[in-house]
Amino acid sequence: MSQKIAVVGAGFIGRSWAMVFSKAGHHVSLYDIDPVALSEAMNLLEINIADLESNGLISSKDDLLGRIQPYKTLEGAVEDAEWVQENALENVQIKRKLFSQMDELLPETTILASSTSAIPCSDISNGMKGAGRIIVAHPANPPYLLPIVELSGAPETKDETIFRAKELLEAADMEVITINKEIKGFVLNRLQVALLNEAFKLVEDGIVSGADLDKTIKHGLGLRWSIMGPMETIDLNAPGGIRDYLERFGPAFEAIAKEQSSIRPWDTSRFIKMEEERRKVMPINDLRERARWRDRRLMALTRHKEESDKHYGK
Repeated sequence: MSQKIAVVGAGFIGRSWAMVFSKAGHHVSLYDIDPVALSEAMNLLEINIADLESNGLISSKDDLLGRIQPYKTLEGAVEDAEWVQENALENVQIKRKLFSQMDELLPETTILASSTSAIPCSDISNGMKGAGRIIVAHPANPPYLLPIVELSGAPETKDETIFRAKELLEAADMEVITINKEIKGFVLNRLQVALLNEAFKLVEDGIVSGADLDKTIKHGLGLRWSIMGPMETIDLNAPGGIRDYLERFGPAFEAIAKEQSSIRPWDTSRFIKMEEERRKVMPINDLRERARWRDRRLMALTRHKEESDKHYGK
């Protein structure tokens, strides 16, 4: 059933959410506090949606784009919305101010969802009268091509909110997981941080270049992970399954884990080093075009996975 969905914040994630909801048949109101950013988002949407059509992932770019309307005011964007997806800066005070405003504007039946990457839901909703209808719906970037979304509520979040959120998102072809206990960074980013921590150390210590490290994921772990997770991976990597695998490699991996346990500062010197590594292989002016290349490759992978799922099963 078509609903009105408000997307607040028209950057990378907001623009992508607009496509997710429009593709599901919903009417989307898109708002950004910066009129220039909103105008640019509408221009980029035309490009992204045309790419979806050319890759056979949608039937009509005009229909998809026609269901997304820009709004100059927050009040106009959220009016009559049944779901609001917030995509403001990753700053808890900014988000609390925005959610407090929307909490006052909207009836209690409207679900207010945040795309925050790491902020626990309760840090946003604490003390608000509508805390029961506030939830985190954290996607991967870009959500219109990576369907995973993490639902995480606060203690005050109602079960009905979680149920309705899951129902809406699954109907929009998203793969939903539920975070059972509040934790900073949820699941996806905690896994990503663990990998980045070790990746940065390997580069900083001269063990491997940034380019070769990326190859290791791109042509190794990443290929497996595109069709299965780490638990299933190791379950299949020993004749007797996961227990057999752990018995074989557990002692060696425990020793490695102990070496990895120290945490180095995420500070300016590290940021400069990682920037130097990336600029060796890609000028900063090429990033936007490379992002479009990434999205096109993900579209091709999405189409391949859809076809493979039909043939081999998930």
